[in-house]
Amino acid sequence: MTKLEIKGDWNITKGVLKQKWAKLTDDDLQYVEGKNDELLGRIQKRTGESREAVAKAIKDACGACGCK
Repeated sequence: MTKLEIKGDWNITKGVLKQKWAKLTDDDLQYVEGKNDELLGRIQKRTGESREAVAKAIKDACGACGCK
């Protein structure tokens, strides 16, 4: 998988997460490799969801585009 394909998959995933939680911004969803915990924390803080619910939503959203 190329870097461009990964970026495209992440853009799809961001769209799915924004549909689920409209409060999320692009800044909230800015993903940097190695910053998984920070991403989970940002989404959790913004949405009030549990860490497990956020992790599941990201996994489900990634499954929607096939990037897993």
